[in-house]
Parts: sequence; structure tokens; C-alpha cells
Amino acid sequence: MIKERTSVGLDVHARSVMATGLDAVTGEVFRQRLVPASEVVIEWLRGLPGPVATTYEAGPTGFGLYRAITAAGIRCEVAAPSKLNRPAGDRVKTDAKDALLLAQLLQVGQIVPVRVPSITEEAARDLVRAREDVRGDLMRARHRVSKLLLRHGHVYYGGAAWTAKHTVWLNSVRFDQPGTQAAYDADREAVDFALIRRDRLDDAISAMAADSEFTATTRRLCCLRGISTLTGFALAVELGDWDRFNGASIGAYLGLVPAEHSSGDSRRQGGITKTGNSHARRLLIEAAWHHKAQYKVGTVLQARWDQATPAARARGHAGNQRLHRQWVRYAARGKKHTIANTAIARELAGWCWSLAILE
Repeated sequence: MIKERTSVGLDVHARSVMATGLDAVTGEVFRQRLVPASEVVIEWLRGLPGPVATTYEAGPTGFGLYRAITAAGIRCEVAAPSKLNRPAGDRVKTDAKDALLLAQLLQVGQIVPVRVPSITEEAARDLVRAREDVRGDLMRARHRVSKLLLRHGHVYYGGAAWTAKHTVWLNSVRFDQPGTQAAYDADREAVDFALIRRDRLDDAISAMAADSEFTATTRRLCCLRGISTLTGFALAVELGDWDRFNGASIGAYLGLVPAEHSSGDSRRQGGITKTGNSHARRLLIEAAWHHKAQYKVGTVLQARWDQATPAARARGHAGNQRLHRQWVRYAARGKKHTIANTAIARELAGWCWSLAILE
């Protein structure tokens, strides 16, 4: 139960805010549709019987309203949408009902809040997510080029694709029909532009990873195989406060644990839950494949170790040995490689946590 007299639920949209307040003393309900301006919302909140607490769902409107309300001295929680308890038989959904539900859940202490990042952390997160978007754009642009070539019988046999040699071959391809040639040129330009954007963002990430509040954590994470500066920085930014996890809970937070539906004596498990941060989960899945090969400390890993503390290097070395041994065990048991890799990724998340909290 909360201590504030009035609990307020805010259903926040781009062009409106539906506010509903519940007075715990008199039982009075306050409703008002407001413009989505922080000063207007705060002024309305201050007109309610105090003290006041408020909440709204995390969403595309961001955390600006939370920061403004908190700075005004009013307690505010940003609710996790997936954790809201909604009546199963309720088939009517309106802004007013959503705001009332939030107020009622806040009044009885049933709001599960999300962690609100700092302004600098949110800026760094914007950077790594922009890099993730460019990665997807580049992949799709390359697929369009390769599939257009395949439709017209142009197949490259000179080795790996998207190398310097492959680029020379792409430049030599010509089509008789002007329409096809124009489409091919446009797709090639999309690939080139995506590469320029990716390189520019990579430089920005490298600069921030070398001199920011995330530098120490990034360098410790890079002691593990498969985690470069870009991956380490992205994990450090996406997870933020590592102290809220432990070695077991971080796997569940990232959706790397099996789904389960058990009742009585029966226990049924399915695929991984895939909840939580999908970007961080993808990075760990990709990093886990690097632990399949025989473990040895090469020049690249040694260079990353040279930037970390002795304790982090020792911890990373132990993690690398353990994860490779696990890969060998799974292979010996005939485990499907994709399943084994997911299990390695779940354990890798725990090793990342142990390095992130290392003093």
C-alpha cells in the first residue's frame, strides 16, 4: 500500500493525456483530459488532495514526463505494460478505463515499475539502437541486391560475398534493360549509404566507449570471447544497472530461459521465453558461437585484455575456459547446435554480469 492520499493514473498519448485520480480518504474520483505538456500535467496534479503519487505506462512517449514530475517533487512510477494485471473478461478498453486501472493498481501497490535510465544513458542507448537499425537496413539492402542478381542469372563464385573482390564483380554487372539497371543501381546505392552510416556510428560508439561512464564496464566485458568493443558497449548501455540482477536472474530478464507450463505432477518446458531486451539477447546469442572453437588467447583478445584490470582478465579467462568446455559437453551429448548455443548464451549472460559488477 502506498502512503500518498491520491493515486493518479495517466494514460499518455502523443496528443493527449487522460488523467484519473483516486482519493483514498473520501473515495472521490478526479478525471481530466490534458494536453501532453509536463507543466500542464504537474499543475493539475498539484491541485489534487495531497500528497499525490502518479504512474503511467512505459511507451513511445519516453521518460520526459517522469523526469519532470519527479523534479517537481511528486512521486512517479513508470509501469511495465506486460506486468499490468488486467481483468480477463474485460472487453471494453478506453483511455478513461486504462487510467482508472493504473490508479487502482498504484493505490494497492501492484505497479511493477521499469528502470528509468539517466539522460546520458538514454543518449548512449539511442546511439547503439541506431547502429542496430543500420545493421538491419544493410542486411535488407544486401539481400535485395543478391536476389535481384539471382533472378537474372548472375551468381558469384569467387569466394565470400561482400568482400573487396566481390565488390569489383558487382561493379562489372550490367543489364540490358534500363529498368533493371536502374533498380540495380538504386539497390547498390542503398548498400553504400548503409555502409557509410554504419561506419559513422561505429566511430561514435568507439569514441564513447573509450571515454564515458560505460568505459570500465565495457572493457571488463570485452575480456570474454565474442564480445568486441561494439558488443560490450551495447550490453553495458542496454542493461544499465547490473546490480539489480544476479547470475541466475539475468538470463530470465533477457528471455534466455525455457518457457514452462507445469501443474501438479506434470512439468512441460518449451522454447526460450524471448522476453526482455531483444537487442541484448541477439548480441549474446551471436557472441556464444565464438566459444565453440578451441580456446586460445590470440592477439585481438590479448589487446582487449591489456585494457582491463588483472581481476577482469582472470575472470574472463575462467569464463572463456568454462564456456568452451560446456560447448564440448553439449557436442558430445549430441545436442542440436542451436539449442546448445542458446544454453551457452544464457551462461554467458551470467559471466557478463560477474564481470560488470567486478570492482
